[in-house]
Amino acid sequence: MHLLEGHYWGMHTIWWMIWVIFMIWLFFTPWDIPGQKTKKETPLDLLKKRYAKGEINKKEYNHIREDLQI
Repeated sequence: MHLLEGHYWGMHTIWWMIWVIFMIWLFFTPWDIPGQKTKKETPLDLLKKRYAKGEINKKEYNHIREDLQI
């Protein structure tokens, strides 16, 4: 019954705080874990971005899009 007598209570609290901080850090750190369901950009998404930025014109966009869909 050491906790009731006041022994180790401070160290016990500190260890719990360390574990909680570690768990928060572990779960909220962005890791690229294999098998994790994250949305990766497809080639068509990248093509749409290039067209939206004006890097390619409509004719190039349609030509590349047809190539990607084959």
